[in-house]
Amino acid sequence: MDAILAALADPARWRLVNLLAERPRPVGVLAELAGARQPQTTKHLQALERAGLVASQRSGQRRIYALRPGPLRDLAAALTALADTAADARAAFDVHGLSMEAERLAADAPGWADGREFRFHRTLGADTGTVWRHLTDPGLLAAWWTPDELRVSELVFEARPGGRIAHEYRDAEDRTGTDAVVGRAEGTVEVAVPGERLAYRQSPLLPDGAPAFTAEVEYTLTPGEYGTGLEVRYRVRDSAVESADFIAGIETGVSQTLDTLAAAVAADRTTRTVRTTTDTRSTT
Repeated sequence: MDAILAALADPARWRLVNLLAERPRPVGVLAELAGARQPQTTKHLQALERAGLVASQRSGQRRIYALRPGPLRDLAAALTALADTAADARAAFDVHGLSMEAERLAADAPGWADGREFRFHRTLGADTGTVWRHLTDPGLLAAWWTPDELRVSELVFEARPGGRIAHEYRDAEDRTGTDAVVGRAEGTVEVAVPGERLAYRQSPLLPDGAPAFTAEVEYTLTPGEYGTGLEVRYRVRDSAVESADFIAGIETGVSQTLDTLAAAVAADRTTRTVRTTTDTRSTT
């Protein structure tokens, strides 16, 4: 594919491809129609042939070139797939952009978003003890506690009243730390009742280190027939004017992390089931 793209990138070759799409033609005629010298045209045709885009055959004193449609169809399919992928990503990008624009217009004074509340619900396919571990164990938290395309670069979570929280994250592809930190949040655990309720306050930090706002976050776990019901309440207070971009991303960001949590809990349960089955078989 790279060879095809490189061959087609030259305007002179692209002109020859268009001429050959009409019908096979000899070098001399192609040079005349393209307004180029024949030696130069021959070199371009040879480059197209090496890339697999054209085929040639000698007919008497002339060499006739014909366009091969297969590679062009392959390129078209690859570009269509690329465009489809980009369309999905662009749609999410545009939605987030509109949300940020709306929040920036609303952020006209300190406290502008105070009282804003978001609620989420998930049914997680595991017992409350397993879910609690994923909510409070820093090693497990790191696997889900950031939105898509981000990764945890520092995480502290002390699951006790008064315990410290620190959550720093970067672009998922920035493995060397060369790009800027995407965000950092700090907070304190207020309630930690294992398997039942977890509540904490957490503040995303602005570039100058000041809090953008304070999030009051509460998780309530309820055992059920199909696993654990998880209710999440996320309430905003102390919102700075500069917090608009943060506020715009709350609903999407939290939803993504909870979906990742659900997947992590399901994978944990599967792993434990397989391990238990294997251990049982090995002892019989």
